[in-house]
Amino acid sequence: MAEKSAVSNPPEDGGEKNERAESSSPEHKFSVPKREITSPMHMGKWQKSQAHRDYMGFVLTLNEAVKGKSRTCECHISEPTEKLLGILDTLDGWVDETPPVEQPQRFGNKAYRTWFQRLEENVESLVQPLLPEKYHTAAPEIAVYLREGVGNKTRIDYGTGHEAAFTAFLCCLFKLRIFTEKDMLALVFRVFHRYLEVMRKLQTVYRMEPAGSQGVWGLDDFQFLPFLWGSSQLMNHPTIEPKHFPQLDTVQQHHTEYMFLDCIRFINTMKTGPFAEHSHTLWGISGVPYWGKVNSGLIKMYKAEVLNKFPVIQHFLFGSLLSIQPA
Repeated sequence: MAEKSAVSNPPEDGGEKNERAESSSPEHKFSVPKREITSPMHMGKWQKSQAHRDYMGFVLTLNEAVKGKSRTCECHISEPTEKLLGILDTLDGWVDETPPVEQPQRFGNKAYRTWFQRLEENVESLVQPLLPEKYHTAAPEIAVYLREGVGNKTRIDYGTGHEAAFTAFLCCLFKLRIFTEKDMLALVFRVFHRYLEVMRKLQTVYRMEPAGSQGVWGLDDFQFLPFLWGSSQLMNHPTIEPKHFPQLDTVQQHHTEYMFLDCIRFINTMKTGPFAEHSHTLWGISGVPYWGKVNSGLIKMYKAEVLNKFPVIQHFLFGSLLSIQPA
């Protein structure tokens, strides 16, 4: 059985105070997030932090919400969800307006830096309309996670650390109750899926490098969470077992319904040769007998290979909503 965890939310106005959680009163001081983990010796500080507890709790809450559900199922679409989808549509449109430039290098097209600079200059104004007026002062803090969630403009790369930053962006909005439990399905099936589409477009148009890729020994060059949440979706499926996902006909038939299969489809479009060779770890997962075991295994793997790796977490940023203070 997959483990569960809770996310600490700020108390409502006039509610009981919690010294570690942010207060929703006007006295709360938002802060621009910054790096705190600058040495491998600091990893214990991260693992005991409120940020770690809240972030992993949010990931597991979403994991539970999508269990056994198709991406095409009906879900509540709130006004903030519509606004956030609009932001992602804007980022997508900017790619069309910033075509790749001619350059000798095959990878890392420098037009990405122009696209990224446009996001840097506009990110706070994009985020602020998501927030009620009492939280407008939170925009500089929350916007940082959106900016960090789309890759690195210097290296022109993208990986699971950037994916974690975007998830932290969603977590911050959840902690401020911009999103509630009613929005959980839409956050995965609409928002995160749209984010994946934008990231795949950036990766293909600007030939972004994988950040910290483990090659054939990693789960995937760029993503992790859609595999984790996607395995939860497939739990107790009447016909699709883990052994079926390497099969092209299964992927073609069901990729619009299940994130895991959609990720496999994308890998198949980007890589050639036998699946067992270019995606060794995934091929191994196809031998697991049932999806519940795949899901629990991916949760452990996410903690070990992403959240407990200093090369990833050294770039994680901490503010007032995702705090480095002990949980």
